[in-house]
Amino acid sequence: MRIGSLEFTEKQPVFLAPMEDVTDIGFRLLCKQMGASMVYSEFVSSDALIRQVNRSFEKLQVSADERPVCIQIYGRFVEAMREAAQIVVENAHPDVLDINFGCPVKRVAGKGAGAGMLQNIPLMLEMTRAVVDAVPGTPVTVKTRLGWDQDHRNIVDLAEQLQDCGIQALTIHGRTRAQMYTGEADWTLIGEVKNNPRMHIPIIGNGDITSPERARECFERYGVDAIMVGRATFGRPWIFREIRNYLDGREEQFTTDWKLDVLRQQVLTSVERIDEYRGILHVRRHLAASPLFKGIPNFRDTRIRMLRAETVAELFAILDEVNLLL
Repeated sequence: MRIGSLEFTEKQPVFLAPMEDVTDIGFRLLCKQMGASMVYSEFVSSDALIRQVNRSFEKLQVSADERPVCIQIYGRFVEAMREAAQIVVENAHPDVLDINFGCPVKRVAGKGAGAGMLQNIPLMLEMTRAVVDAVPGTPVTVKTRLGWDQDHRNIVDLAEQLQDCGIQALTIHGRTRAQMYTGEADWTLIGEVKNNPRMHIPIIGNGDITSPERARECFERYGVDAIMVGRATFGRPWIFREIRNYLDGREEQFTTDWKLDVLRQQVLTSVERIDEYRGILHVRRHLAASPLFKGIPNFRDTRIRMLRAETVAELFAILDEVNLLL
């Protein structure tokens, strides 16, 4: 599979999805170590970039060890997106630049950006062409949804239109904006886009890939060129290694001790990148969501203590207690 001049050696690439306040450089590096074929940044506001907001420029930090890496931008104004694309390329030199037309949250979509663009297709296409033209040396891709709502699932036609704008790959999340993250992702239209003989760019499927078995099913049933894993990485960054082993026919056993060490590594990386208090705060959602702790009797109180921990020593002591229960 190729995105522009970028070629993936794996037959079935598996990507880390862009997630706000999740896919910072520390988590991207960890997922890359676990086998992710490409990692995506948190989405970056085009308006904030051209205003030179420090927090947005921090999101452009890229490590050589995480490449290939994709930086994702969003916005509602064509000129701002054009300028932001150039800023990203000049500062981060990403392997791929992605346009977010899929974020469903109200503060983004409600203002016309992200999935809000699904209500203004002419503007979406104009913006896409502008970004493609602004960074001729960098592959531009798009991530979007099936449509605005159940009555407007227009992704099959839209995919052709976006391809005509010059994008090099298309990621489709199998829900509408109206669904947000509820219900089950519907991959049938993703498969229809992939099987459209007029489509010649790679199609990346996204939504509810929570196991190696589901990953293989999506490749085999819908024919996608790559898949993208999002929320299933919370507290389980090793899912990339699980999927890669399963797809490649390898067997590997992961002990509980090893998985806990991975989570500890995630904590320490976050603390080192920020500071102890905020670093722990940033990573606690992963610990709370980890499937590693499911099935432990009366775990609620322990989870609460984990979420309230303020020091590495306190948090690791709780993890040591948990290890005795696993």
